Amino acid sequence: MSNRAKTISLRPSTPEDEAFLYEVYKSTRAEEMAAWGWPTAQQDAFLQLQFKAQQMSYQMEDGQSGTQIILLDGQPVGQLIVNRTESEIHLTDISLLTEHRSGGIGTLLIKELFEEAAAEGKVVELHVLKTNRAMRLYERLGFKTIGESGMHFQMQWVPGTERPA
Repeated sequence: MSNRAKTISLRPSTPEDEAFLYEVYKSTRAEEMAAWGWPTAQQDAFLQLQFKAQQMSYQMEDGQSGTQIILLDGQPVGQLIVNRTESEIHLTDISLLTEHRSGGIGTLLIKELFEEAAAEGKVVELHVLKTNRAMRLYERLGFKTIGESGMHFQMQWVPGTERPA
């Protein structure tokens, strides 16, 4: 059964979700960690520090946004962090556990942001690591690179631009 036939929903995260959010974060770094060849304990210690730094960064940069847990048939499968301003919807993070990637969940949630942006006359922006394979998804959905800094591209989707059906 594909993810498209299942129910995708969101709920606000709670402090009890921290362990799950760490697992999501850890899954996004699995290939990188495997390439480094570090022992498991060293990987976990490093990833714990990185995860805590990322969480603090999100809180400082996007104080108005809240982390939402992505649910598939009521079960947590990822996180979505969106910051809304008067002029834009900033997709701060969308991450899914490995086994739930490439099943249409991210596409569906991003298209919902597009609908919201179009209705409100806003753009959708994001920053993505230059090495992140999600770049293909973002480009396929109609995001355009509008800038870069260090290791990231800044991408934007503008209402009225062509996007896939």
